[in-house]
Amino acid sequence: MSGERPGRSEQRLPKLRLDELLDELQARIDAARGTQDRVHSLLEAVLSVGRELDLPQVLRRIVEAAVVLVDAEYGALGVIGDDRMLSEFHTVGISGEQRAHIGDLPSGHGILGELIRHPEPLRLAEISEHSASYGFPPHHPPMHSFLGAPIRVRDQVFGNLYLTEKRGAAEFDAEDESVLSTLAVAAGVAIENARLYEETRLRERWLGASSEVTRALLSGAPSADVLELIVEQARQITDADVGMIAERVPEENALRPLLAVGLDADRRSGLVMPGQDGFVAAVLTTAEPVVSTDIQEDPRAVRDAAQWAGVGPVVGVPLEAGGKAGGVLLLGREVGRTPFTDADTRPLLGFAGQAALALELAERRRDAEQIALLRDRDRIARDLHDLAIQRLFAAGMTLQSAQRFIDHPEAEERLSRTVDDLDETIKIIRSTIFGLRAQGGTREGSGLRARVSDTVTAATSSLGFAPAVRIEGLVDTDVPGDVADHALAVLGEVLSNAARHAEAHSVDVYLRYAQGELTLTVTDDGRGIPQDAVRSGLKNMEERAAALGGDLRLGAGPEGGGTRVEWRVPVRPAKD
Repeated sequence: MSGERPGRSEQRLPKLRLDELLDELQARIDAARGTQDRVHSLLEAVLSVGRELDLPQVLRRIVEAAVVLVDAEYGALGVIGDDRMLSEFHTVGISGEQRAHIGDLPSGHGILGELIRHPEPLRLAEISEHSASYGFPPHHPPMHSFLGAPIRVRDQVFGNLYLTEKRGAAEFDAEDESVLSTLAVAAGVAIENARLYEETRLRERWLGASSEVTRALLSGAPSADVLELIVEQARQITDADVGMIAERVPEENALRPLLAVGLDADRRSGLVMPGQDGFVAAVLTTAEPVVSTDIQEDPRAVRDAAQWAGVGPVVGVPLEAGGKAGGVLLLGREVGRTPFTDADTRPLLGFAGQAALALELAERRRDAEQIALLRDRDRIARDLHDLAIQRLFAAGMTLQSAQRFIDHPEAEERLSRTVDDLDETIKIIRSTIFGLRAQGGTREGSGLRARVSDTVTAATSSLGFAPAVRIEGLVDTDVPGDVADHALAVLGEVLSNAARHAEAHSVDVYLRYAQGELTLTVTDDGRGIPQDAVRSGLKNMEERAAALGGDLRLGAGPEGGGTRVEWRVPVRPAKD
């Protein structure tokens, strides 16, 4: 009896099961290959991010890697500032033109702020359906699916990764979230490495700058050159746009800028900072850097103060020597730039101590020069008194004794006149001796610069406001006393006229000595010089200029209104 052969249906069933198993195996192989490829891409992304040491480049690489890994249309990395808002926002997928149309970058509200408030991974199928969402600004591209993850650096949240619009799917899945969270961990390590590298480079730059300043101090370089070196080095290292060093003048309740570098340095160099500026006062009374994120909105600062024009973020440190602040070092960035960080300001205090040392050395040098000058004057006065006067007096006595031996009337008259001339010469020499000793008692700071400041301060009450003052050149050392006296008389007359007749709201005083010429320019925004004005004051100013070989020019202010007085005279540098 022969056996029965199996039917076709029975043969087909194992084959179908085998095909299903093979398909499932192929699917698993493809999934494994896909997972392997994704792991490989993740490792490549981690290595790529870790290779960079420049922090801005690191942040850019992180966003680019995240967009590729989870196949997103748009990506962004927001850096969280001290105020728990976004201080930086790096984007991928949005063109420069789109960013310009959108306007200001986000600060950390809505969904972006949700991750700041709750630093945990967040995955959404539809952004608009979340309770924290309140829409997009005009010109913003449409976005629906969302995936976000925090970036931690040493247990602190540095910022957040934001990804939107999953390509080829309606939303991001759990695997995307896992990949992004893994990348965020690697990003935290890369950011920390970049920060350490940045701090090391910054420390090296500060050490190099300190060495350069120390060499300048030890070489006996002029204090003005050392101070300029200090403020310029600090400005460059902190990436500031403007730097100023101002010296404290207690008797004037103000700070007189020694110099300014960077943005509008020429205009800021001659300004007198008011002592009542709360920000500057805070710098003078603390031993730590004082930071303002925006000096224009800072309640401590004087509104519309000329030294803050065009400046936003500011940091100031005291120039402390001998336990007291002798001035301030101020650094500022233009309006709209990022504020100064702790890494920027931490080394600044020690560096400012070198500026204080330069000021103290300059003061000691001035004292030594003053003492040497006083000794010279005392010696000259003593020699004139002990030698010249005594000899002249003896010669006069001899001539008087000889008069009785002369019978000729004309000869006797000439001899008498000679004795009178000797007496007059003795009086002149005595007056010169008195003048030398009087000048020796002149207080420090009574040069032309300080006298101009005193004159302007005295006019403040009658004007009703403080004029702006700019002084350029070596006016204290190269302008002779007689020229300085004429310039002060002219300044007093112009300020008096402005107070009595101009009805001005602002007055700008500009004194400049350069290339053998002293120029005093006073500009106000008042009603100009009336046709029927008394010309006696102007005549006096013209005569003073003419007596020194100069001239006086009158005109309107820069905007076509007010008055501009320019008094210009040639100068031969003063000699001790």
